[in-house]
Amino acid sequence: MRFLLDAEQRAFADALRAMLTAADTPAVIRDWSRGDHTRGRALWSRLAEAGVFALAVPEEYGGLGPRPVELAVAFVELGRYAVPGPLVETAGAAVLLGEPAPARRFLPGLAAGADLATVAAPGGYALDGDAASLRLSPAPDGLYLCTAPPGPVRRSLDPARRLTALPPGGELLTPAVPYDRALTWIRLATAAQALGVGLALLDRTVAHVRQRTQFGVPVGSFQAVKHRLADSRTALEFARPLVLGAAVSLRPEDVAAAKLTACEAAYRTARTALHLHGAIGYTAEYDLSLWLTKARALRSAWGTPEECRDRVLAAGL
Repeated sequence: MRFLLDAEQRAFADALRAMLTAADTPAVIRDWSRGDHTRGRALWSRLAEAGVFALAVPEEYGGLGPRPVELAVAFVELGRYAVPGPLVETAGAAVLLGEPAPARRFLPGLAAGADLATVAAPGGYALDGDAASLRLSPAPDGLYLCTAPPGPVRRSLDPARRLTALPPGGELLTPAVPYDRALTWIRLATAAQALGVGLALLDRTVAHVRQRTQFGVPVGSFQAVKHRLADSRTALEFARPLVLGAAVSLRPEDVAAAKLTACEAAYRTARTALHLHGAIGYTAEYDLSLWLTKARALRSAWGTPEECRDRVLAAGL
């Protein structure tokens, strides 16, 4: 089976790419890492105007969706430019807030980009709790809106992923929590984001080895370098139809397989990028590091490789 984007979806991806190319995302990422959200919020508003956050929100609440395929297309581009913020969590929040009362109250703001949402993983931390205006905490007895200030920021491997603990309790929004369905959307968005990160790392590495010379010739002309890059390209291209196919089916096992494959491909590409850049790849001042750390962080976000494998095996795929 072939998964090809139609003309409208390709135009959507091209428009996002043009917007993000002009946005100087490395500067936005570094500001966000320091806790300065000004430029990040401005970019968030532009993404909302393009309809990115409306894709997971039903039309009756001011959205365009649910449109999981278009969401995956958008998140590939968000990953390609390493856009910071609780992106996948906002998509997941749109699913968690699906009951009529909280949906009417919160979903129009999410679709319009007025609100940033984060979701605390069970027993874990919430991403960007200091920046989010909606902090959701699923619990066995319901979905809570955390009204107390979040805990102090904890730095993660990716400096742009600022983690906070959410205090227990808060306002009970609904006793029915579609957590498994929300997790499926979150993992789909994470898989697409990782695919975009991997594609960006590959493009940057190809450009680097074409410019860097050794023994009077470009490094990219060496057979061993070509093989490493070809392996990365193959892994990413195998991941792409899995991500799009999972967006079509939205079966949890398909999404888990897509996340596993896309995140492993991005992580493999990150290792290749680091090796072929040499010592410069380790430096925080070099933009490549912004994608390297994100590829590593996404690998375990919202489901480790082992958890995703277990989900696929449980389904008998």
